[in-house]
Amino acid sequence: MTLEEERKYDVSPSFVLPELAVADARPAAQAAVTLTATYFDTAGLRLARAGASLRHRVGDALPWTVKLPTAVPGVRQEISLAGGDPSAPPEALTWLVAALTRGSPLVPVAVLRTRRQRVDLCDASGARLAEVADDTVEVLSGTAVPRTFREIEVERTGGPEELLSAVEERLLAAGARVSGFTPKLVRALGAAAAYPPDLLPPAATLPAGARAADVVLAAVRGAVARIVAHDPLVRLDEPLPDGDTAVHQMRVGVRRLRSDLRTFKPLVDQRWAKPLRRELGWLGDLLGAARDAEVLRDRLRATAAADPACPTDDGERAALDTILAARREQAYADLLAALRTRRYLALLDRLTAATRRIPLTPAAAEPAARALPGLLARPWRRLVRGTKGVPGAADLSPTAPDVDWHQVRIHVKRARYAADAAAASGDRPARRLAKSLARLQDSLGEHTDAALAARTWLTLAESHPDLAVTLARLAERERTLATTARTAYPRRWRKTARKGTFLSLRV
Repeated sequence: MTLEEERKYDVSPSFVLPELAVADARPAAQAAVTLTATYFDTAGLRLARAGASLRHRVGDALPWTVKLPTAVPGVRQEISLAGGDPSAPPEALTWLVAALTRGSPLVPVAVLRTRRQRVDLCDASGARLAEVADDTVEVLSGTAVPRTFREIEVERTGGPEELLSAVEERLLAAGARVSGFTPKLVRALGAAAAYPPDLLPPAATLPAGARAADVVLAAVRGAVARIVAHDPLVRLDEPLPDGDTAVHQMRVGVRRLRSDLRTFKPLVDQRWAKPLRRELGWLGDLLGAARDAEVLRDRLRATAAADPACPTDDGERAALDTILAARREQAYADLLAALRTRRYLALLDRLTAATRRIPLTPAAAEPAARALPGLLARPWRRLVRGTKGVPGAADLSPTAPDVDWHQVRIHVKRARYAADAAAASGDRPARRLAKSLARLQDSLGEHTDAALAARTWLTLAESHPDLAVTLARLAERERTLATTARTAYPRRWRKTARKGTFLSLRV
């Protein structure tokens, strides 16, 4: 997978490409080529309307390409594959876009023939910094050419972003016009491809005087967007640019949505919400198993190197990593199998529909400023007072079992998500509380991960006696980290509790 970062410009048929020697980049004109691409989509153009595409292009070494949108305009994720039948997309790519197609058949929707004159911008060593493509595009209908347009694409391939701005300045001075980031396919298909996507994104901000219903819809859209955006990245099994994993982020989306549906219980029709929460729980369990395996491998690497005076034997560490890698592979295989089921596609249908309409109760018509504090008070009350079998946050004993610490963390997380939802309506005290709860959740998360790792090492020692000494040492280090988190907890809780005093009258 690569990131494609480009800018597009409209030009007239008589446009002449200007001199492109800018900054320290040297232009190198390439031989003109003709590229014929067949685009596949659903009958309703679900891919194009979502800003994605799947094409087969004759002449490319990797003829099959999927492009997926990102949160950054002008930047898309690009995945290419070799071989295969040009009349039908490879199964791997069909599933890669399943979060958007939701299993609908893919059929040819457009054929474009592009006559491209490319100029590479290179540094002194000859390395490419950017590509400038002057494209004349013919939209084909059999042997006829009902439409032609010309555009310039400038793609960054390694140079600084300032280089693209310098090229843009030259192009605009020569008569080019900025055209935004509309893909060729959308221009070729016209108005049908410009309709809103099935999956509606959350609003950047809520309007003044927002209703509770507006907050519910924004929260659901945000969580669904996270799930759908990370679905193809989970299938690719590649790390994210920030070092996180797609499994983790998709799991966060699932957990947040389940929590939000719980928080908004008085506002949402439970005949709709309860079955959806169950299905999200099924998906969350699969993601959780894969994520736990990821965490354990990370913990092994960190804990094995934690004490330079007593380093872990490289051979034993490698043997343990092999064991954990096998666990992760199994959990990941189970997850991928689930993502290829009708059950999952049906869940995607329900999630996509939820971004457009949610069955609500009459209480959702209330102003958010009036309804949300009471909804936030409920998970806050559970956190402060505790529930049956789970101590309150202020009563959590340093010697309490790991399960109690984990359950309190769950209550912290639910309260945080509820505070996030209230903050979306402009509630400043809720925003401050959400930030404090997030820090507390991170601290308790470190305890949970350390406790899980310690238990895992001791369990593995029973089945791998040859590694027992090393595993016992690793478990001891993890328990030390867990104890450190427990020691820091009371001070962190007091800070959070002060941020929640505005809810005291409701608790």
